[in-house]
Amino acid sequence: MLSRLVKIFEDRKLVEKIEKRLPYLFQLAELESSRAGKIGMEVGSLRERIIVALLIYKFGGDSVETEIPITEPEVDVRLFGEPVSIKTLTGKGFSGVKLIWTVDAQKAKEFQETYSPHCDILLVQINWNNKGGFYYIPLETQKRLFDKIGKEKYIRLPKPGTNPRGVEITKEALEVLVKDRESKVIEIYWQKAKIDYNPYKRWVDYWEED
Repeated sequence: MLSRLVKIFEDRKLVEKIEKRLPYLFQLAELESSRAGKIGMEVGSLRERIIVALLIYKFGGDSVETEIPITEPEVDVRLFGEPVSIKTLTGKGFSGVKLIWTVDAQKAKEFQETYSPHCDILLVQINWNNKGGFYYIPLETQKRLFDKIGKEKYIRLPKPGTNPRGVEITKEALEVLVKDRESKVIEIYWQKAKIDYNPYKRWVDYWEED
């Protein structure tokens, strides 16, 4: 059974708004998290908030639970009580998407041993000056592939001896998931806009208030 997330992809006006606004909002997130031309790690949190705000816009604040305990890995938000994971990646490929962030090799191995898909995924593929997409990958689709190919082909552990940043879903698995008949996609052309952005202006405005 598909979750109510699918309604986003069936709403023509909202689809058009996502196609138009998402690149602009994600560009703003990059500007807000940049210093000396380098984008900081906090951009991921800003992107997540943008997608959560989309859910609130579509379904209403009472339907979206944002206060998720950190003990729930992968779950970023709950929609009508159902867990949703929000993931973003940059580039034309589908590699590097984290299932869990950890610097501990043993914890990464334990995660692989116990993992099974447990929530719907909203995935944003950012590909500046080219095509990317906004994807909905249902939980049942993930479970079907996970059971078919097994955890070793579904999960990519960090290489031994490296500084691991997390456990990833394999590029091959994700490529299959986004093309599955049950998954949904809004194709997006990631065109950058000319934005006159000043990171201090709103804070200066606050100081100037009486």
